[in-house]
Amino acid sequence: MSLLALHEFHELQDAQFTDVNGIEQVASYGDVAAEYRAFKETAGFIDLSNRSRVCLLGEDRLKFLHGQVTNDIQGLKADGGCYAALVNAKAKMESDLYVYRLADELLLDLEPGLTEKVTTRLDKYIIADDVQIVDVAPHYGLVSVQGPKATGAIAALGLVPTLPTAPLHWVKDSVPDVGDIYVMNQPRLGTTGYDVFIPSAGLGMIADKLLAAVKAQGGRACGWEAFEAARIEAGIPRYGVDMDDTNLAPEAGLEKRAISYSKGCYIGQEVIARIRTYGQVAKSLQRLELNGLTELPVKGTKLQVAGKDIGYVTSAVRLPESKQALALGYVRKEHKEPGTVLDLPAGQAKILA
Repeated sequence: MSLLALHEFHELQDAQFTDVNGIEQVASYGDVAAEYRAFKETAGFIDLSNRSRVCLLGEDRLKFLHGQVTNDIQGLKADGGCYAALVNAKAKMESDLYVYRLADELLLDLEPGLTEKVTTRLDKYIIADDVQIVDVAPHYGLVSVQGPKATGAIAALGLVPTLPTAPLHWVKDSVPDVGDIYVMNQPRLGTTGYDVFIPSAGLGMIADKLLAAVKAQGGRACGWEAFEAARIEAGIPRYGVDMDDTNLAPEAGLEKRAISYSKGCYIGQEVIARIRTYGQVAKSLQRLELNGLTELPVKGTKLQVAGKDIGYVTSAVRLPESKQALALGYVRKEHKEPGTVLDLPAGQAKILA
């Protein structure tokens, strides 16, 4: 398992560690309920440096990536970004990603452990294009602040002169003896949030100051367990868990966030266009409330109606405070109406709006 650059920093905070796709992640700092509450009520600091980070360089980078992903890359503003899916010719997902248009490069922010897979896929289609792919994870760390008081924490630190106000927009400033720092407006849990990309040389110093600013807002350092609980509760799918190379992007509910139907051709575009033209996908990802269970269902647990399989669970969590059990799962289109009750092997699942 590859260790986080801030491993010792987290150890001093009494961190407990876990593995996410072969890369270390903080599981918690000993109080998952308090960490979950920070994400919901104040501000939660989380180290996301285990995520993959790739830059595209070269004169043709915009045109090239525009033809590879589902969203409009050429239409990005100079300080903007977007969420997109990378799909194959059959429109099956190979990754999701956040794309930021920087001054001289495109920054791709991906799930942990996907650098080689995505780099190989993109490189396959670079023929006569002036495009270079660079793994920048060794050079830049990524920490994030999520929650309703995240703005106050980031503003108090004064890393950049003004904060980006629109989602997936960014602001850059140079810090002496550290280098260029990028602050992205990135609400990862559906509320308020910011990602901060920091040169490795200054990662520990900036992370320490940022955590202090978060604590001044009543927040705290948070781990993966609390983050995942808040993510599942918000109904936000994660690649490799709730969507993978067996899924079409529209099945995972990515149409509004990740798909442009007016951008023109890209790999897999014809299939996605036909889905939109001729009707719904056969199954779609839904938020589920679980009842009557003593244990949470594992990924792949079947959902049934009258003894017939009509879907399956992808991820599940018991909320740290209320102990309510929630899940995400795929349900066939004829059974996806909110309020529909589905059967599990040892309980029931109700579809939420």
